[in-house]
Amino acid sequence: MQLQIIDRRLAGKNKSIGNRERFMRRYKDKITEAVRRAVDGRGMRDLQRGEEVRIPKKDLSEPVFHHGQGGVRDMVHPGNQDYLRGDRIKRPQGGQGGAGKGQASDQGEGEDDFSFALSKEEFMQVFFEDLALPRLTRTQLAEVPEWKTHRAGFSSDGTPNNMDVVRSLRGAIGRRIAIGSDSRRQLAELEALLAINRAAALAGDVSAEGEILLLEDKIETLRARLGRIPYLDPIDLRYRHRVKVPVPSAKAVMFCVMDVSGSMDEARKDLSKRFFILLYLFLTQHYDKIDIVFIRHHTQAQEVEEQDFFHARETGGTVVSSALVLMEEIIRARYSPSEWNIYGAQASDGDNWHHDSGRCRELLAENILPLCRYFAYVQVAEEEQNLWAEYSQLSASHRHFAMRKAVEPAQIYPVFRDLFKKEGAAQAA
Repeated sequence: MQLQIIDRRLAGKNKSIGNRERFMRRYKDKITEAVRRAVDGRGMRDLQRGEEVRIPKKDLSEPVFHHGQGGVRDMVHPGNQDYLRGDRIKRPQGGQGGAGKGQASDQGEGEDDFSFALSKEEFMQVFFEDLALPRLTRTQLAEVPEWKTHRAGFSSDGTPNNMDVVRSLRGAIGRRIAIGSDSRRQLAELEALLAINRAAALAGDVSAEGEILLLEDKIETLRARLGRIPYLDPIDLRYRHRVKVPVPSAKAVMFCVMDVSGSMDEARKDLSKRFFILLYLFLTQHYDKIDIVFIRHHTQAQEVEEQDFFHARETGGTVVSSALVLMEEIIRARYSPSEWNIYGAQASDGDNWHHDSGRCRELLAENILPLCRYFAYVQVAEEEQNLWAEYSQLSASHRHFAMRKAVEPAQIYPVFRDLFKKEGAAQAA
């Protein structure tokens, strides 16, 4: 009997998921530090790819047992042609010692840092490990479900890539047994009778000769009939059948609101872009479907595509309330709060028409925030102007509204983590 072992682990051959998880738990701090360094050194559009993590060799040292230096030791050195029993071996000349860790000797020997690759999923898990969405209550869509396919047995028609070979061959064997059972039974009876008549003919019975010829003719006919039974017939083919089943889904919409007035230079727009991308990547960890709405504004607001949102050169004055009014109109028209989880992200340098900032605060407090799960405002300038002062009045009374400053790229990620840190971590801090 031949024994076959099939490895069905998701990690594939020669890989151990358990060992990898233990390794990542043991060196969690080093891996987290490497991920943060990678975030600082790469573009935000490449944030979802994996990363190669390097850990110094000295940090991977494990306790080992070894012989002490004292006492009398007997050793055998293979290939010895210079020493006899009892000779003392001199110390190596030079006193330089062996090659240091991470450094190569003259002979090319040394110890390198340990490196391994984080997958995309592992990178994102470490990246967002201690973050959580505030008020994460998913809206279920019973009346507008998504469809997922589930296995529903087998069918007699389908595409070749869905054919189940084992089930088809099993059906073919059953069909051949059922169709040929009667003929095989008759064949067995005739062969037994033929053997009897041949024995009688050998004993001298002349009448058995004619009976033998008749039996041989019938046996040949039955064997031909059995030979015409096809080995595999189209009616034997079975295909894996799948049906679509409606399942409730959680959906979110992310509103990106950005000031494109003359005071927003390219550096400030780049800071805003980095924050929007971080928020979008974070939402993808929690929701199956995410819509993005881009709203850019100066004195007037308009909904645009992503390319125009980040790269269009139209500029002008600043009236922030126009963007908030448009955001509310889009929510009322397309994104019912009973069906969508709504998130808002606004980026600005804080400059605004003086009499408009108070209206912005009223629009947020009365119209926008009651519809949103969370709204984050990031000011990409250090100077606090009237818009910052008006928004500051909202942060105390609305838990799902937050505002921070970020004036250089290195501050975007810390600000983002501060906005979305878990409640337990926030209380401990």
